[in-house]
Amino acid sequence: MSQQKIKTLIVDDEPLARSGLRLRLEKFDDVEVVAECQNGLDAVSMISQHRPDLVFLDIQMPGLNGFQVINKLKELKQPIPMIIFVTAYDSYAIKAFDVHALDYLLKPADDERLSAAIKKVREYFATQNQDEQSRKLVNLVAELTGDDCEEILRKLASGEAVETNPYPDVLAIKDGSEVTRVNVSDIQWIDAAGDYMCVHALDGMHIMRKTMKELEQELNPQLFVRVHRSAIANIRYVKKLVSHISGEYHLILNNDTELKVSRSHRDKVKAAMKM
Repeated sequence: MSQQKIKTLIVDDEPLARSGLRLRLEKFDDVEVVAECQNGLDAVSMISQHRPDLVFLDIQMPGLNGFQVINKLKELKQPIPMIIFVTAYDSYAIKAFDVHALDYLLKPADDERLSAAIKKVREYFATQNQDEQSRKLVNLVAELTGDDCEEILRKLASGEAVETNPYPDVLAIKDGSEVTRVNVSDIQWIDAAGDYMCVHALDGMHIMRKTMKELEQELNPQLFVRVHRSAIANIRYVKKLVSHISGEYHLILNNDTELKVSRSHRDKVKAAMKM
C-alpha cells in the first residue's frame, strides 16, 4: 500500500461531519476519498461498487446502523474493508473498541486522533493482516441487530452477552446531536409526513428521518402491520377493525385513533387481527 492511495469511503448521515472529515483527510497524501454516503443502505452499495480499502463508518444512522452494515456485507459475501467506527457515544465506545482492538473516532474527530488512526491504517496494510482484522470485525458484530447502538456498545464494554433478537426492543431516534430512546412496545402507530416518520408512542410523538419501508423491515412483523402506504400500526393497540358500507376498512386504536386500511394491505391486516 506504500506506493498506492488508500481508497477511502466516508459514511455518516450528518453532512457537516462528512465534509469536516473529508477536509481533515486531505492533508494525508496517501488517502483518497472515493465516495461519501449518508446512510447504511447506501454504504453497502457503495462499498460493493468501489471496493474501498478503508471506511469511516458512523454507528448510528438511518436504515442500517454501522453494525448492520457489516452484517449485510457478510450476508452478501462481500469483502469487508478496514473499518474505523465513528461514534458520538463516548461513554461506552472507548472501552468497547479498545477491548476488541478495533479503531474508532469520537465526534467531532480531532487532528491528533485522526493522525493516530491513519498511522494504524498504514501499519495494518504494511503487515498484511487484512484477513485477521476482517475475522475479528465479523466475529464482533455478527448478529448484533437486536438492540440500539448504545446498548450494543454498553454490552460489549461490560462483557455482557448480546442477544440475537433480529428486531430491536428500543428505537433510537436521532435529532441533531440528541438521540431519544423509545421502547418499541410503547409505539402505537407510525405515519409518514413527507420525508419524515411520525412515531406515535405512549410518551408522545417523535419525528425521525427514515422511510416507511425501512421501518417496516426493522420492526417485528408479529406486532407491526402495514395498514396503508403511509401508516404502520402496532396490533397490540388495535381495539377493532371496522368495515364501512363503502367497502373501506378502518382500524380503531385503543386511544380512538382511526387509521384507514388500504385495499392492498387489507388481507394482511385481517390476518394480523386473528393472531
